[in-house]
Order: sequence, then structure tokens, then C-alpha cells
Amino acid sequence: MLKIYFKSTCSTCKNALALIKENTDEDYELVEYMVETPSQKEIKEILKMLGLKAIDLVRKKESLYKTKYDGKKLTNTEWIKILANNPILIERPIVVKDGKAIIGRPIERVLEII
Repeated sequence: MLKIYFKSTCSTCKNALALIKENTDEDYELVEYMVETPSQKEIKEILKMLGLKAIDLVRKKESLYKTKYDGKKLTNTEWIKILANNPILIERPIVVKDGKAIIGRPIERVLEII
């Protein structure tokens, strides 16, 4: 079963979901992460599955990042806390399957996990 972290107003998320639906009949769970914000523990688990550090999951084009965090030297733990408190900064969509995860940018990357 796939677990998809997405934002319902994001066109990339919508396109990635459509691509998944076109290419697999596998069941999936949608997690609208702006509503069901992942905890720090969940973010750590996602990062482990992605094989990334927290800074690599940050949306650097977001205005919040540019105005508040750009250029700051923060630890991985600090970034995880920031992401849990400011989910708008989490890159999207994230697709999880069988203990592995992928960021669907470009959207064709989701095909690697399905």
C-alpha cells in the first residue's frame, strides 16, 4: 500500500496522484500534511526512508523559508522541529511504500516506487 503525503491545492501533487492512478491499481492512503501535520518522529522516519537530511526536505522557494530561514546554519534536529511546526516548508509530494520513500519532483519519479 502506498502512502502519499500531499497538498490538495498543489498541481504537482495532483499530477503525481493522477500518474499513480494511471500506472497502478495498488491501494493508497492520502495524507494531506497541511491538515494532518507529521510529527517530528514521523518526519525523522520519512527522512530515513528518503535517505536525506532535513534541510534536503525543505522547500527553499517558499516565502517563509526566504524570509525566516535562508542562510541560517541549523542542525538536523532543529530543521525537523521547524518542519513539524511549519509543514508548508515540507517538499511534496512524498510517496512511501515498503519502508522506502521518494519525493515526486519531477512527478515521473513516483513511477520508481510503484
